[in-house]
Amino acid sequence: MKKIWFLFFISLIFITNSYGQDSIKIDYSNPDNWAALPDRNDAADLIPGNKGIDMQKDSKVDIFFVYPTSYSGKMKDGKWNADINDAEINDITDKESMKYQASLFNQVGKIYAPRYRQAHLSVYFTLDKDNAAKALDLAYRDVRDAFLYYLKYYNNGRPFIIASHSQGTSHATRLIKEEVEGKPIEQKLIVAYLIGMPLDSGYLKIPPCTRPDQTDCICGWRTFIHDYTPEYVWLENPSIVTNPITWVPDTDYSPWKAHKGAVLKDFKKIRPATISAKRTGNILWIKDPKIKGLKILNIKNYHVGDLNLFYKDIQDNAILRSNAYLSWH
Repeated sequence: MKKIWFLFFISLIFITNSYGQDSIKIDYSNPDNWAALPDRNDAADLIPGNKGIDMQKDSKVDIFFVYPTSYSGKMKDGKWNADINDAEINDITDKESMKYQASLFNQVGKIYAPRYRQAHLSVYFTLDKDNAAKALDLAYRDVRDAFLYYLKYYNNGRPFIIASHSQGTSHATRLIKEEVEGKPIEQKLIVAYLIGMPLDSGYLKIPPCTRPDQTDCICGWRTFIHDYTPEYVWLENPSIVTNPITWVPDTDYSPWKAHKGAVLKDFKKIRPATISAKRTGNILWIKDPKIKGLKILNIKNYHVGDLNLFYKDIQDNAILRSNAYLSWH
């Protein structure tokens, strides 16, 4: 009998360690639970080569940014979700996602990027669909809670942009479906940049963007080398795909000179005229980027560069759409 109770006790410990965090809500009144806030110094304030001024202070719009997965490699203590206070994971988020992605919006609006208990990268590949779904759901609930806190305490009726990448897009797309679409707050949505994941064209009622200055619309793409389409793409439903150089639904390669600029690992400058892109099926193809040493790496999937390869293009487009929204309202 004692052995049975001992085993029962151990089982309870295991369950608590695995799922006990489900009932805990993150306190988003604590600034430490945000990767970026407009009134403090953080990596989202950075500017390539330090050539420019952070424009967040005087901006009339907001950016709600949901970053991609930083929790990869071996699971920590077998946990499917990252600890929001994990210094190592947060450091990766800041030095990669905030620096090379969120920072492009500091010329556009005030950046709000919540930390969340992101799901481990393996959720997208594992056969354990039950635990994967639970992990993604927990991560989403954090993102939703952060967004609702942002609306109540930070937004003050200002127009906003939702931007995301990879896992962040999984959550941001659901967020729009459940908390924005068809609600009064949708009137404040300038645009959503939902990057790095397939965007089922029938999931959201908000339409895809078809003009560079269009508002209340969706942009999305996944970047691959020309003439390469992964097998899994053929199995997907029709997806929203935007060309982040032209911003119109064309199917031809954009002129090289139309590319406004990529930002690379050195973060020293913006490199224009290095990318030519076109929409094809459910993905975006790019020709061999005119970037020294990149071609010899034989990269086919440019997922990691979905935003920074079009750093200046996205930045200028977000400014254009924001100005269009402000002029119409």
